Amino acid sequence: MGPVSAIDGRLLRTHFSSHAGDYDRYAAVQKRVVAHLAARLAASGPLTGLVLDVGTGTGALALELGGVAVDRRFVLSDLAHGMTKTAAQRLPGALSCDGDARRFPFADGSFTAVVSSSVYQWVGDLPAAFREVSRVLRPGGRFAVALFGERTLYELRNAHRQAVVECNSDHPSHAQNFPSAAEVTSALDAAGMIRRDFACFPEIDWHPDVPALLRQLKQIGASNAAADRPHGLAPRRVMQRMLEIYEACYRFPEGIPATYEVVCAVAEKP
Repeated sequence: MGPVSAIDGRLLRTHFSSHAGDYDRYAAVQKRVVAHLAARLAASGPLTGLVLDVGTGTGALALELGGVAVDRRFVLSDLAHGMTKTAAQRLPGALSCDGDARRFPFADGSFTAVVSSSVYQWVGDLPAAFREVSRVLRPGGRFAVALFGERTLYELRNAHRQAVVECNSDHPSHAQNFPSAAEVTSALDAAGMIRRDFACFPEIDWHPDVPALLRQLKQIGASNAAADRPHGLAPRRVMQRMLEIYEACYRFPEGIPATYEVVCAVAEKP
């Protein structure tokens, strides 16, 4: 797997904002990841004070964590305005603002906790982004994060890579590179945070066929947002061969699998 690419924030904002209305209907894996992360955070103690939900999406993580309470308030923040607006409507009493995970518009030490699910795979410079998390956390504050790792959608990547070779095509893959578990731990360490819990595990989503998988990825806005992404559609012969390879290599009685590598961590600012 190559290095994680720099992200085109404008394109990422457009992708997700335009699919805010469809996201919850198609984001099955993302919902399971939210449940995993919430359980791990709950095991580390009660969540109180002012909590920042980075890349809140439709607010699923804040809701899973119990929403607004007498001793807890959320700030819902997303790069995509459509997502921020949707989350704010679902969590009355929460604060909300559009924001970039790479540069928070908040003062140092503003939050008792920062939480984020299925977001930081879209951030190119993890060490810098996690230092920004540490900056806005109070001492003793917790950072609970789940993101997709480097083996995410490996079936799709492998099928496309083989199709490119067989078709003698020089068109690069549209798949985006995601960080490894080692890169995540290194970024947390570089930000000066102490890891209290860390896990890496697969989540498998099943589809009737490969076109159904590709449609789902499009419906949740999960398109390649790398600044160096290839432009234009892959040649039709490559796409057709990719579908054939995926079917031949990965078809099971349950259907077509799409594997997501989930990296989960709960860390603390000293």
